[in-house]
Amino acid sequence: MALQVELIPTGEIIRVVHPHRPCKLALGSDGVRVTMESALTARDRVGVQDFVLLENFTSEAAFIENLRRRFRENLIYTYIGPVLVSVNPYRDLQIYSRQHMERYRGVSFYEVPPHLFAVADTAYRALRTERRDQAVMISGESGAGKTEATKRLLQFYAETCPAPERGGAVRDRLLQSNPVLEAFGNAKTLRNDNSSRFGKYMDVQFDFKGAPVGGHILSYLLEKSRVVHQNHGERNFHIFYQLLEGGEEETLRRLGLERNPQSYLYLVKGQCAKVSSINDKNDWKVVRKALTVIDFTEDEVEDLLSIVASVLHLGNIHFAADEESNAQVTTENQLKYLTRLLGVEGSTLREALTHRKIIAKGEELLSPLNLEQAAYARDALAKAVYSRTFTWLVAKINRSLASKDAESPSWRSTTVLGLLDIYGFEVFQNNSFEQFCINYCNEKLQQLFIELTLKSEQEEYEAEGIAWEPVQYFNNKIICDLVEEKFKGIVSILDEECLRPGEATDLTFLEKLEDTVKHHPHFLTHKLADQRTRKSLGRGEFRLLHYAGEVTYNVTGFLDKNNDLLFRNLKETMCSSENPIMSQCFDRSELSDKKRPETVATQFKMSLLQLVEILKSKEPAYVRCIKPNDAKQPGRFDEVLIRHQVKYLGLMENLRVRRAGFAYRRKYEAFLQRYKSLCPETWPIWAGRPQDGVAVLVRHLGYKPEEYKMGRTKIFIRFPKTLFATEDALEVRRQSLATKIQATWRGFHWRQKFLRVKQSAICIQSWWRGTLGRRKAAKRKWAAQTIRRLIRGFILRHAPRCPENAFFLDHVRTSFLLNLRRQLPRNILDTSWPTPPPALREASELLRELCRKNMVWKYCRSISPEWKQQLQQKAVASEIFKGKKDNYPQSVPRLFISTRLGADEISPKVLQALGSEPIQYAVPVVKYDRKGYKPRSRQLLLTPNAVVIVEDAKVKQRIEYANLTGISVSSLSDSLFVLHVQREDNKQKGDVVLQSDHVIETLTKTALSADRVNNININQGSITFAGGPGRDGIIDFTTGSELLVTKAKNGHLAVVAPRLNSR
Repeated sequence: MALQVELIPTGEIIRVVHPHRPCKLALGSDGVRVTMESALTARDRVGVQDFVLLENFTSEAAFIENLRRRFRENLIYTYIGPVLVSVNPYRDLQIYSRQHMERYRGVSFYEVPPHLFAVADTAYRALRTERRDQAVMISGESGAGKTEATKRLLQFYAETCPAPERGGAVRDRLLQSNPVLEAFGNAKTLRNDNSSRFGKYMDVQFDFKGAPVGGHILSYLLEKSRVVHQNHGERNFHIFYQLLEGGEEETLRRLGLERNPQSYLYLVKGQCAKVSSINDKNDWKVVRKALTVIDFTEDEVEDLLSIVASVLHLGNIHFAADEESNAQVTTENQLKYLTRLLGVEGSTLREALTHRKIIAKGEELLSPLNLEQAAYARDALAKAVYSRTFTWLVAKINRSLASKDAESPSWRSTTVLGLLDIYGFEVFQNNSFEQFCINYCNEKLQQLFIELTLKSEQEEYEAEGIAWEPVQYFNNKIICDLVEEKFKGIVSILDEECLRPGEATDLTFLEKLEDTVKHHPHFLTHKLADQRTRKSLGRGEFRLLHYAGEVTYNVTGFLDKNNDLLFRNLKETMCSSENPIMSQCFDRSELSDKKRPETVATQFKMSLLQLVEILKSKEPAYVRCIKPNDAKQPGRFDEVLIRHQVKYLGLMENLRVRRAGFAYRRKYEAFLQRYKSLCPETWPIWAGRPQDGVAVLVRHLGYKPEEYKMGRTKIFIRFPKTLFATEDALEVRRQSLATKIQATWRGFHWRQKFLRVKQSAICIQSWWRGTLGRRKAAKRKWAAQTIRRLIRGFILRHAPRCPENAFFLDHVRTSFLLNLRRQLPRNILDTSWPTPPPALREASELLRELCRKNMVWKYCRSISPEWKQQLQQKAVASEIFKGKKDNYPQSVPRLFISTRLGADEISPKVLQALGSEPIQYAVPVVKYDRKGYKPRSRQLLLTPNAVVIVEDAKVKQRIEYANLTGISVSSLSDSLFVLHVQREDNKQKGDVVLQSDHVIETLTKTALSADRVNNININQGSITFAGGPGRDGIIDFTTGSELLVTKAKNGHLAVVAPRLNSR
């Protein structure tokens, strides 16, 4: 029995328990999973699974080469300690199935290869066991796979978490919220066909059993400028195309839309309405179903689609200048649709689109707009309508996700797991206000990331009693302060410039920045730069030195985007909307609030600070997503692009912090269990404390003091080369150990098997010999006793029953009964019966009678009604003629038939004369005259009431059964018979002499029909019959050689008949 081992490049080594099964990956009881360090032996081919184990951890080239090796082997996940780095493969690797979920469920983080599910399960188990809130932070640039990672995490929790007691409605809503948010918040960009154009943080609430019971979503900085403008090759938000492509004809007709996206100004600017990788029609069906799941009513869906359609109609509003260069609406049809869809007055909306309301000294003035201003107002209204609707949509989803069960556990008994899907660091050719906000967000998250990483490292060191060595790292607090510091930060200066009276422009904002933060080391403008740097900086640009590198921002549009102004009369118009959603999005309290609304940058800064506080209150887990190429091609590894992302994701900084102390740490038990074979003192079993065993082991391995530290529960190894040398020694040791173990095991196994077989053979032989001997002796003893009893019983067989002869008598009886069972009569005619012993004669007769009755009963049950009638007639014939009529034996084997004449042989006139009387039997006969005995052919018919004699078509004589006094026939073999009638019957001429070839059959049927069975006379010698009134006739019967019927000289009828049977 060989020890089978399989090493797989994903980082698992499997020892197969069952010898006859093929070596395979074991997910349960089929095998024993060995820890993740097994993949260290395959590191030259697939790289290391944890960047912390890189020998040259400061080299960016080594970092990227490790990523390349793993990406080439379709290993898209790698750790940096607890941080997961994910590379988008741009294809389905079949690693997210239910089987994979079970594989990572409830398993220690380092027992399985790196995977998103490992992070998900670790966070979930910490939430369950430690009752502490968790957060998974997912970051990366557009197209790196952040949205897909979020969906996979939700899928993992939906599939593996226990279902709530009151059903899985919350779980379904959590999953179905994604398609809705993607439809309204995602769009096709140059980098990603499904790019999230907003930041999302989702809280999933779990009860004390670990089942999801609620959720809440926060959204950040929706890119609403995309509603009115898209770059070439990009699209607007998905929902517009989904509605046009998948909406029902009736819906589009109600909304005033047509299917062609080219008909709408807001959808043609990117010149990319159709995308091969997107099926808008199918996506529309998914969104419609999802809206139902998250508690949207049909009315709410109609109102929501009305708003979406109104944005498209707004884009098609066109203006023309009048004589005074004031803007006038020229598209009346679009205006009509807008008024109906938004539920506003047409004249009010027209005025709001072409005029601006100004309040001066308490008076309201309407200032007409020129063409440029009117287009700005139209686009501002479209952006405001869409962004506020998106905010309302998120709030609606949150109401759906909130726990509605009044009996649900309070917040004290629930825990929360947060999922942060946030945009990554962005550096474009032209970076504007949106990139400034996004990169500021990444600065804050990087600051939090470093702080929490250092904090967790320091806490682990302190818990293990190891001295903490301060780590030198780039603290980006200086950049965060540059952006957010009160009064002196870029956001404060931008707000101040937006609010100050006078003519404020983007360039005056830049000038004020130069005056205020000109001495900051991470800020630079064209004016502040040296002669060489000025060549790369425009006069309307400033440059910030972020943690991820330098980014140059163009200030054009900063003030407008930060103000996000919507003219007052447009607000008033929308506040009067009869669309229920719009009336919630535009609250009338805005009109009476004299306070100026907060700017976009300030709102974003406050929400970001709030997000940081939320994340600080939770235990973090990190997923860093990387895009391998811009072409979205599987298998392509763009080193320049990846180096850029590694830099702005801060992965090298994270690795440096993680490696500042010790590269590898493990529990004493796990370390000793893995490497104990390298030391004779610890192999094969260490009986003492694991900590003492590890100390003995490292001394034997020759670890230098500066290479490791012994903590309270863990050993810390500083350099990966120390671990790799130990791992290589283990591989060498394994070969010899495996050979030795296999040889020892084979010898032991086969010797034990031989000894078991030998012992079993001896035992079986001994038992079988004893069994055979006992059986033989018992058989002989029984035979002797049986013979003795039989002889004694035979001697006393005639004596009364006693113990000495009881066995013999029982044997005789049993033998007789067994013999009788084999020799029972086969049928009722079989009269054979075995001769019984004297003691069983009475019983034999009873059994014989029972057998005969049983056979008769069986025979009677088996015959048909026709055969039964046949037998009954035969029985009557036997009763009448058996032993009396000479030709009776010849009639026995012949069946009686129902009639001897067919229907066509009886004249219809006769049938008519009989009327309704049925003919029961018909037979041809010969009638002898009463005077001269001349034979004449006739037909004899039997009806239910009479015997009818027919000549051709005429009824010659009818004898009622009541007048039939008897029937006479001779005992010879002739076929003559006489029907005797009452002499008082004047209708009758006398008795009738007839001859039938079927005399036995005819007489039997006549006797039965006339009920004259007892009135048949069988005469010997002669028969006297009435030949007419006062005159009798005589028939003389004699035996002869042949049948002869003649008139004798004495006037009698002489019948000579041969004798057929001797009596």
